[in-house]
Amino acid sequence: MSFDRTVKIAPSILSADFANFGQEIRAIEDQGADWVHIDVMDGHFVPNLTFGPPAVKAFRPHVKTVMDVHLMISPVDAYIDAYADAGADVLTAHVEAGAHTHRTMQAIRGAGMKAGVALNPGTPAEAVEHLLDLTDLICVMTVNPGFGGQKFIDMTSKVRKLREMIGDREIHIEIDGGVDPTSAPLVTAAGADVLVAGSAVFKGGSVDTPEVYGANMEAIRKSCI
Repeated sequence: MSFDRTVKIAPSILSADFANFGQEIRAIEDQGADWVHIDVMDGHFVPNLTFGPPAVKAFRPHVKTVMDVHLMISPVDAYIDAYADAGADVLTAHVEAGAHTHRTMQAIRGAGMKAGVALNPGTPAEAVEHLLDLTDLICVMTVNPGFGGQKFIDMTSKVRKLREMIGDREIHIEIDGGVDPTSAPLVTAAGADVLVAGSAVFKGGSVDTPEVYGANMEAIRKSCI
């Protein structure tokens, strides 16, 4: 994974057709997705239950770009090796998920993945200041995590603060929640460069009409220029 700050679209397959994950992943990549975002939820840290390591491992052969795995689980550390084995390129854990996020970031990098740290809407930017030299990505939640299709919560001031804190470090700022052509330009202008979008990418399309996915992604991309 080479680093750059160009805007990247990372469709969340939480909004895909669950009966056709392989085809859906190939369709979004063919239509211009930069990364593929996988939301892992445990029904404990967040009120929903999604994909475990075997599912993520099954997705891996279909992902040709970057497999971006977002752990909304607690505890995290016991599962790091399993998601490394499943093929995650980026593994993101929540700063709120445990008392030892520093150790978690070290363990993620030690397992050969890029280390991400996520912040819930109520958590300030300063909560990750001590982690910047161990982190490759900061995920700013712009909804309360757990479900797709929620309304965007404006976190542009937090994004701006993080961008200032990051300085010249090679750290991506990712936005997750309610991303669409209206919200995307706000966060990219503030310094974000990875946009997770679920319903805004998948709405109206299917594996039989993948060009709709392409048009939806292009609308998000163009809104940021």
